[in-house]
Amino acid sequence: MKQESQDKMKFERDKVKVYGPMRFLKSIKYSLDGLVHAYRYEQSLWIHGCATLLAVILGIIFQIRLSEWAIIFIALGIILALELINTAIEAAVDLTTTEYHPLAKVAKDCGSAASFVMSIVSIVISLFVFGPYFLEVFKMF
Repeated sequence: MKQESQDKMKFERDKVKVYGPMRFLKSIKYSLDGLVHAYRYEQSLWIHGCATLLAVILGIIFQIRLSEWAIIFIALGIILALELINTAIEAAVDLTTTEYHPLAKVAKDCGSAASFVMSIVSIVISLFVFGPYFLEVFKMF
C-alpha cells in the first residue's frame, strides 16, 4: 500500500515537471534569486564575499599559481555554499516554528557551526597559500 502511494506521488510529480531549456533557465533564475536574497539579508555572506574579493586581489598581486587559485576557489566556494545552506536551514526552521524549541536551536547552531568551521579552514588554507608570498615581501625590508 505504501509503495503504491509513493509510486502515485512520483508519477504525479513527473507529470507536472516540464523538462527542457525553459525549466533550466527558470532554475538558474531561482538560484540567482537565492543568492540575491542571501547577500541582501545575511551579514555573514557579505563578510565572506569581502574575503573572497580580498583573496582574488591578493592572488592577482602575488600572481599565484593555477593550483593555488584552484585551492583558494574551492575553499571559498565551499564556505559560500555552506553559508547559503545555513541560511536555508534557518529559514526552514523559522517557517516551522515561531516558538523556542531546543531542536530548532540545535539545527540553527549546527548550521552556523558548519559555516564557522569552514571559515577557520579557509583562513588556514589562505595562510598556507599566501603566507610564503607575504614572507617574501617582508624579507625585502
